[in-house]
This record gives sequence, structure tokens and C-alpha cells, in this order.
Amino acid sequence: MGSLEVAERTTVGLAATDPSGILTPYTYTLRNTGPDDVYIKIYYCGVCHSDLHQIKNDLGMSNYPMVPGHEVVGEVLEVGSNVSRFSVGEIVGVGLLVGCCKNCRACDSDIEQYCNKKIWSYNDVYTDGKITQGGFAETTVVEQKFVVKIPEGLAPEQAAPLLCAGVTVYSPLAHFGLKQSGLRGGILGLGGVGHMGVKVAKALGHHVTVISSSDKKKKEAIEDLGADSYVVSSDTTAMQEIADSLDYIIDTVPVGHPLEPYLALLKVDGKLILMGVINTPLQFVTPMVMLGRKTITGSFVGSVKETEEMLEFWKERGLTSMIEIVTMDYINKAFERLEKNDVRYRFVVDVKGSKLEQ
Repeated sequence: MGSLEVAERTTVGLAATDPSGILTPYTYTLRNTGPDDVYIKIYYCGVCHSDLHQIKNDLGMSNYPMVPGHEVVGEVLEVGSNVSRFSVGEIVGVGLLVGCCKNCRACDSDIEQYCNKKIWSYNDVYTDGKITQGGFAETTVVEQKFVVKIPEGLAPEQAAPLLCAGVTVYSPLAHFGLKQSGLRGGILGLGGVGHMGVKVAKALGHHVTVISSSDKKKKEAIEDLGADSYVVSSDTTAMQEIADSLDYIIDTVPVGHPLEPYLALLKVDGKLILMGVINTPLQFVTPMVMLGRKTITGSFVGSVKETEEMLEFWKERGLTSMIEIVTMDYINKAFERLEKNDVRYRFVVDVKGSKLEQ
């Protein structure tokens, strides 16, 4: 059936219309449920730092109007004729991706997040030529391949941040063989992803050191999140004391920063795993890496498979995210606060409990 013949439905979301990043109500069309599609009523959507980059055009690639949000949890309203994994009434999740080519090396290896033709859940163009829109909206239609089941017993608002922040941390630990207990890990930066890093690493039985630019979050890092130690990066004595001691560092800092102070903390064969979206070059001198066979690497969210694995892990271990639930009318304020790192540790928008009127 040609795209012109496919019926459409409308929905209402909150969209940025220019780089000021201010979100206002916006009515737009969704495609009808195709054979492989799942039509979802959105309950909750997490707020990620990359949403901020996108609405403000920090990366120079934003198209407006743009409905952000890529940590979506909701209820299945309708499924296409080929969909057997999901049924109406189930609680499901959708992360950062809604499409991929399905025949490259990454797709064949079930790591579709590295497909060069991946389609983002918003600010991208779908296969039908339409602009994709995200989760700060009443409903969405997503191909079943990119939908995950939320395990029974896991609260939907708790599950939302796992679909990006949670799997972003889980994926590299799984891929680089860092899941065995007894490892020593560092978490650089204690925001949405960093707090997940502490939770996941502790649940795996690691000794966890939080490294931060100030001691503002020390009490909560240790008392609330369970970190074993806390080091302020500008405290040279404390940094020297943990030199050559860490198996890995998860670097979540989303702004330019020197790498050498952190490379010095790694053991031989240690890994510095970059996760912050930074659009300026980072620097280091090569002996810092050579004289310890250290690795600077990056990792990007996680696959659908890893997301499902992570959700089960989270449920089995009885973990909880530290979230602040807000309604849609608070979203601009939430972004303002996120920009100042004034959130503990992830905003989750209660879409279902908000009034959205165009």
C-alpha cells in the first residue's frame, strides 16, 4: 500500500519550535497502525540531557517543530496483524531508536544502535518520509522490533529512565566483560546516567568510586546510592591516592574536560568509557594510554536485546531509580533545572496525568 493510501490519526505533544527550546502544545499526525506496528498510549517519558541538546540545536542538527523524549513507557492500544509479541493492554517501552536498515553488520549482530541508517525516535525522517516525533505526547506508533515489554512488577515510571540512561550504562559493562563481581569502577559525573552507573555497578558487586567536580553530592552518593567512596576531581591528593586502582571509568560528563587526570586512575588494561555527548575535541598525551595499555572507548545506549536484559536485571535485583515526577506543564522549568544540574537524578514526565490541549 502506498504511503498516500495509509490513513492517519492525530495526536498532541509538546514541541520546541526554535532554538530557544521552549516547548508548547503541537498537534501532528501519526501513521495508522501498520502490520508490524504497535500503537501506544504514553504514560511516562524520561527527560534526558540529550533532549536539551536537541531542543536548543546545540549539535546544529535540529529541525523544528520537534517533540522530544525518548524514554517512553505506555500501554498498547492496538497492534498490527504481524505482531504477536505484544497485546492490547500490556505495558511497553520505547527507547532512542525506531528504525534501522536490518541488513548491515550491526543489525545482523543485534546491535542496531550502531547501524549507520538508524532512525531516531525524534528529529529524524522515517521510512515514509515523515518527521519522527518523541515521547512528550499522548500517543505514538512504533515498529514492534523497537518495542520492549516492561516486566510485571516494575513500576512504569521507574522503567522510563532505564530505556536510555539505564541501558547506556549496562551495555558497555556487558560488552567489555565488566559484569563479574569484585571489580573496581569509577563513575565520573553524577547526573541521570551517572546515578544509574552507581546503581548498576553496585548491583554487580563492584567497588564504586564517584568522581565529581565538587563535594555537593557526596552525602547522597554514599548514603542514597550506595557508592563506596567519593573523590572531588580537583583534590590532587585524593586523586593520587586512587591512581592505578580502577578497572574502568564510566565518563558521563557532557561538556569538554581533560582526560589525563582520569586515565591516571586506571589500572593496566583499564577502560575509560565515554558517554557524554561533547561537540568539542578532547585531548590527552599518548604515553598516558601506552604505558598501561589503557583504552579510551565510547558506547552508545544499548540494543533492544540489552534493554530487555537490563529491565529483567533491574527487576530481579529490586533496584529503583531516583526520579522526580513532573507534569507536562512543568516541562520548560524541568529543562531549565536540568541545564543547571538541579535534579536528583532524572525527571520523568507524567504524560498520562497531564492535560494536553492545543
